[in-house]
Amino acid sequence: MTGQLQIPEPTPGTINAAAGEHAKQTGMARADQLDPHWADACDQRIAKFAARGIPFQAADLVADGLDEPPHPNCWGPRFRAASHAGVIRFHGYAKSKRATVHRSICHEWIGADTEERAA
Repeated sequence: MTGQLQIPEPTPGTINAAAGEHAKQTGMARADQLDPHWADACDQRIAKFAARGIPFQAADLVADGLDEPPHPNCWGPRFRAASHAGVIRFHGYAKSKRATVHRSICHEWIGADTEERAA
C-alpha cells in the first residue's frame, strides 16, 4: 500500500452531460407539478419583484408573504420559467437571507426590463 489515495481517471462514457441535463429537466418537471397553486402564487410574486428593478432572491418572496413551497426544489423551476419568459434575468450570487439554509450562496435575480436602481 502506498498510503496515497488513488483516484481513478474518468473513462470515456462515464461523464454524460446529456444524461445529467435530462435528469435535471425530469426532476424540475416533477417538482413543478407538486402544487400548481403555489407555483402560480410564486410566479405572481416574481413578477411583482421584477417590476421593482432591485435584486431579489427566494427569501424576499417568502418575506413578502409567499408560502413555503411543498419541496425546496420547487424554487428552481419557477425562477427558470420566469427567466426563460424574459421576466427576470440573473443578477449575481449572494448569501441567502433564509436561516434554514445557513446563509448558503444562492442566485439573485432582477427584472429583465428594468434599469437597476439602488435598494
